[in-house]
Order: sequence, then structure tokens, then C-alpha cells
Amino acid sequence: MAKKPSIIFFCKQCGHETHRWEGKCPGCHEWDTLVEAPSEQSKNSKRSRSGGGSNGDGPTRLTLVTGSQPKPLREHAREKLPRIPVPLAEFHRVLGGGIVPGGSVLVGGEPGIGKSTLLLQLLATLASVSPGSEDGKHGFLYITGEEAPSQIAARGLRLADSENGSKADSFKKGYDSDNLKLASETSLATILEMLDAERPRVAVIDSVQTLRDDALNSAPGSVSQVRECAMALVDAARQLNVAVFLIGHVTKDGTIAGPRVLEHVVDTVLNFEGEPRLDLRVLRASKNRFGSTDEAGFFEMTPTGLNEVPDPSAALLDRDGAADKGAGSAIGALCEGTRVLLIELQGLTVPVPGGGSPRRKASGVDANRLAQILAVLEAKAGVPFGLLDVFASAAGGFRIDEPAGDLPLALALASVATNRPVRERLVAAGEVGLGGEIRPIARVEARIAEARRLGFQSVLLPARGRTTLPSQMNGMKILRARTLKEALLLGLA
Repeated sequence: MAKKPSIIFFCKQCGHETHRWEGKCPGCHEWDTLVEAPSEQSKNSKRSRSGGGSNGDGPTRLTLVTGSQPKPLREHAREKLPRIPVPLAEFHRVLGGGIVPGGSVLVGGEPGIGKSTLLLQLLATLASVSPGSEDGKHGFLYITGEEAPSQIAARGLRLADSENGSKADSFKKGYDSDNLKLASETSLATILEMLDAERPRVAVIDSVQTLRDDALNSAPGSVSQVRECAMALVDAARQLNVAVFLIGHVTKDGTIAGPRVLEHVVDTVLNFEGEPRLDLRVLRASKNRFGSTDEAGFFEMTPTGLNEVPDPSAALLDRDGAADKGAGSAIGALCEGTRVLLIELQGLTVPVPGGGSPRRKASGVDANRLAQILAVLEAKAGVPFGLLDVFASAAGGFRIDEPAGDLPLALALASVATNRPVRERLVAAGEVGLGGEIRPIARVEARIAEARRLGFQSVLLPARGRTTLPSQMNGMKILRARTLKEALLLGLA
């Protein structure tokens, strides 16, 4: 007697698998997100009717004879292909030095953040500097499943006709080039045939949640559809030596929607972040098999598209209003990959109304980190917060991840709680420990150099460190503190 296949349920938000339906997902704790995956029997029967798949018993795949045989590691190393340089320097930096042929990149971001615009600019600028082949292949392909081709073309025409100097000229050259092609398609089988026929150097799929594999019974965007379509496209990219960019939707908590395997099968995962109501956009890599995940690229959203921001420190700092901020504002020298950014951290405290429970709100700052710094300030530095609502923010919509942001955040909070402004033209960087100690940080010289470049006169750093610094360095006054209490004495006016 044949064994009855077990039923599997997938969470549409996080991809958690379970053998029974529940109202709340055990993985992400969201309600009403579990859906039943189609059974193998239904998938196989559909394939037998539609003829999809390479042999009738598996998902739709591109059938190629690869002839792969085991070889010594050193021989595989000799087959390394050169990367495709990206004319957008910020994008080039985040990818780790260009696009890898045959690689797959997943780009996620909130609706309206500018993912489609960014990748359209990427293809147009690549097409403007890359000559096409005589047979029309090896160009650049944009496949959309969410918008009509006329909408994408109209957006490109608006960018091409903008009065934005060399950027517009470069974009228009690629926009008018035969190297850049546009198609509207959601069928996985048709897209795979299109990739095989065109053999583009780079292809963009917008978006993976709109694709459908006819061999599956589920609707586009379901866990099984997203998983199978993504795996088929990644396989095709490697076999055809085509670099594929997949645009992915995100959930309300900012994570990429769909099963977790979606992020595992691709080579690189990029997150395009920023406040949609503000201009600044940040491109970060949360996974990169071909480079570092520490780099960040900065862009500014304008009516004429996304402009690169080569000097993000100057863009993030409000230098004109710095003298009027008073208590509650401190500048931190923080690292994003190989860069040092000067970011303003702000704190605000107000009495708890009616003797209720104090609130702790954070924007761009980890809420747990904020609670920890408040506890250390109260226990080790004598700054009381028990009867105060506390609000903390990183100016410009930036998100603080580095521990070196602890010290400037502590200065901002202590400043507003004691009504003492931070010392004028001071930059701070340091990690705050639970014992009230200021822990060492890396790249001290680079932080000092960036603060000096932007006109600051003093920098507050941990007393302990791997390098010994003088009290004066290139015109900058170096202040050193061992404990948070010493840091407040040195940093507050």
C-alpha cells in the first residue's frame, strides 16, 4: 500500500514549515500566514498534462548538457571569469568590485523605495558603455511582471530627458541603445526560453513574486512558486553564464518575503533601505559570496532618478543648524565598510505624564541597545531616567549598527537629561560596556581623519586601544576616557 504523502504548510511571511495548520506562525508569530503546499501528486499530474519540466517529474528547469566533471581545485580557479564593471560607483562598491557573470543577486526593499529605478539605471548605464554583438545577443534584458512595458519605458524616457548633466547623457545613450531590451512576462518557462535565446550579460527580473511555474497548482507569490521559480532562475544563470538580478518584495517588518531558501540559493542579497519620505537611500549587502557585507552605497532620490552620494557624511550632517541644536545632539564617527561616516544622534526626554510607565522609543537605533545604554547611564554615571520618556534617533533616517555608536548616543541622552550641551565641534566613538567602561574600537585614525576633514576640532575616544595616540593629531584634540562617567565630564560643556 502506497504511503500517503504528508501535508506541509508554509508561512507566507518567513517560510517556516510545519506539518499542521496553525492560526499563528511558530516562526514569525504572524497570524493567518500558513498555507498548504501543493502535493507532489498534484504537481506531477499537472506536469504530465502541461508537458512542463525537463522529464515530467520535476519543476520547470532549463535543460542543458553541462558535461561537468570533477577537476582539481586549482583548475577551477583558472576558469575565473572577469567581473563586469558597474559605472555606478556606489553599486560597484557594494557588489564587491562589479557583477559576477553567472551570479544571482536578490534586491529587496519597501514599495516605492526605488528598486526598479535603480536597476533600470544600472542596465542603461551598462548598455551605454558595453558594445553589443553582431547577432544582438549578450546585451542587457529587463523582464517585468508587475508593470506594463510602456510604464517602464516612460520612466526611462523621463530619466533620459532629465537635465542632470553627464548622468542623463550616459543614461540616454544606454536607453537608445539596441543593447537594452525590455519584455513583459510572468511565465517561468517562457522567461527561461527568453534567457536561452537572448543570452544577455545581465538580466533583471521584476519581481520574483509575480512569476509562476505552470507545473505548480499554487498562485504566483506563494511559497512554493517563489521557491521553485527562484531556484530555476539561479540554475539558468549559472548554466548560461548570465548575471541575474531578482527584485523581491518585503514584509511589514522589512524582511524579504517568501521562503528563507530564497535568500540561501542566490549568491548575493542586497537591501535597498531608506525613509520613502526622505531623499537618502542606502544599499547594503546582507549576503555576498563574492565580496564583503560591510560595504554600503548611498544614493539620493531626485525627480530625475537616483544620484550617487560620494560624500555621505556631508549629506547626513546638518551643518547649517548645528549651532542651534542645544542639548541632546551628538556626532558619532561610525564605520560602514571601508568608509567612515559622521552621523548625528539625537536624544529627547520628557516627564512621564500622570506617573505612568516610561516609554522608550528608538528610530534608527536598536531598541535593546538603547535600553542598555540608559541602564548604564543611570547605574554607573548617575544620570536618572526612571521618570522620563526617552526618544532616540539617528538623523537622516540612517540605521546605526556599529557598537561604536554607543558613546555618541550616551552623550546625546545624558546631554538632554542634564540640560548640558555636548562640547562644540566634538566627535565621539566608542562602545559602552555594562560595567560603564568604554571599550576599544577599530580604525581610530580613519575616524579622526574624517572628523578633521569636515572641520571638527576634537574627538572623544576610548582610553584603551591597539594604537597609542598623542593628545594632538593633525590639529585635532584627542580626548580619552576609560569610563562613561569620565566621558561625560570630557564631552559635555
